Amino acid sequence: MTKSVPHNAIVFVGDGRKALFLHNEGDEKFANLKAVNVATIENPPTHEQGTDRPGRGFMAAHAARRSAMEATDWHEIEEHRFVQKMSEALERLVRESNAPALVIVAPSRTLADLRDALHPDVKAKVALEINKDLTKIPVWDIEKHIFV
Repeated sequence: MTKSVPHNAIVFVGDGRKALFLHNEGDEKFANLKAVNVATIENPPTHEQGTDRPGRGFMAAHAARRSAMEATDWHEIEEHRFVQKMSEALERLVRESNAPALVIVAPSRTLADLRDALHPDVKAKVALEINKDLTKIPVWDIEKHIFV
């Protein structure tokens, strides 16, 4: 069962590096998505962001064994920060445009981050969630994935 995506709905297509904010100027049957905003970040791999080796820890003060700490994944941390910023921008857009519905298209990790970050009143407007990464395809092709 698919939910309808009404006229003036906001469509968010994003991942941890790129976000497209789209507006449905068409109706439920004939979509006409127009770009409102596009945001990207430069997020090089972790090995280019940090050069420190992971630290070492002791299990207890009297223990002779040491173990390595897990390395920090700076790339992943930056993706989470980006999604947090995009959720704030998405909330502003939904509220300012008084959108009747919201569609979120993102990979599973980004979807989870958005679910955690969105305010309950904006979350209540979510009409459809699609677990795909469509950030690298043109808008007319995104329409095909949403309006089936």
